[in-house]
Amino acid sequence: MPVIQTPAEFNVSDLYVDLRRCLGVPLYLKCEGFNFAGSVKLKAASAMVRDAEERGLLRPGDTIVESSSGNLGVALSVIAAARGYRFVCVTDPRCNLATRRLVKALGGEVRVVDRPHDEGGFLAARIALVRSLADSGERMVWLNQYANPGNWRAHHATTAEEIARQFPGVDVVFVGAGTTGTLMGCARFFRSFHRPVTVVGVDSVGSVTFGGPPSRRTIPGLGAGVRPPLLDERWIDDVVMVPEAETLRFCHRLVRGGFLFGGSTGTVVAGAARWLAEHDPQDRMTAVAISPDLGERYLDTVYHDHWLREVHPGVLDDVVRDGMPRETGIPAV
Repeated sequence: MPVIQTPAEFNVSDLYVDLRRCLGVPLYLKCEGFNFAGSVKLKAASAMVRDAEERGLLRPGDTIVESSSGNLGVALSVIAAARGYRFVCVTDPRCNLATRRLVKALGGEVRVVDRPHDEGGFLAARIALVRSLADSGERMVWLNQYANPGNWRAHHATTAEEIARQFPGVDVVFVGAGTTGTLMGCARFFRSFHRPVTVVGVDSVGSVTFGGPPSRRTIPGLGAGVRPPLLDERWIDDVVMVPEAETLRFCHRLVRGGFLFGGSTGTVVAGAARWLAEHDPQDRMTAVAISPDLGERYLDTVYHDHWLREVHPGVLDDVVRDGMPRETGIPAV
């Protein structure tokens, strides 16, 4: 058994779910939610904090401030608590209540912007508040996950290399697009791999990341109202856009098999299933998708009847028709 001294030292990075039995999809799902931050964001948070310290940008007594829809906020709360920094997380109403409570429990401060900007939506409003805090002269350091190269470098050095080690014959990798740190790290790594690997970005309909029109999105995690500065589409081979209703249906299909994953995972798996059905009908490819987090933080949204009824009633009808036990939508034991 491992013995650790800091939370960042523990991160299960070699767990994969074969989705053929659960979903009938020839896809290996890389599970990144088994660490003390509960998501893949622990890798980027650790790398960006370490880099800021090494460059003298972050010093004892400073406060880290960052915009986050949820998971990076929790990850930075974990790192800040372990390394003795204060942390301010700027988020918006879409952030799950459980996530906000986690940040606070870890000693962080949560500030919620309640009005989206006319251009750029809630993300633009969050970034504007973060900039004002960082410019206040109160020793607040903005790591800027949207433009910080430490974000993608963390996944180039870890996430992509882990996939390559486990699946040296991998043909296609599916990565969700939020800040695009995970996507760009994997895309850059596999571009120089010893054999051709197709890297597919998966995004939510309503996100402007890949040039689509903005529209309302209710599930935090993937997607953006402002094009991420880290994104360089030259490294990406294909993109799949997934409507939120499809995301939710796949989340509930997964949970029927006992796998409680977050909304971002539902999006990535939905996009991968659609792409594979079109491009690999004979199931000859070795395909891997990245699951950013688990589903406990989504019990009040993705897996809750009242939320589904208000936001996506058609999905709730489908779940009922498929025979899911009612309450949270989680199968009874």
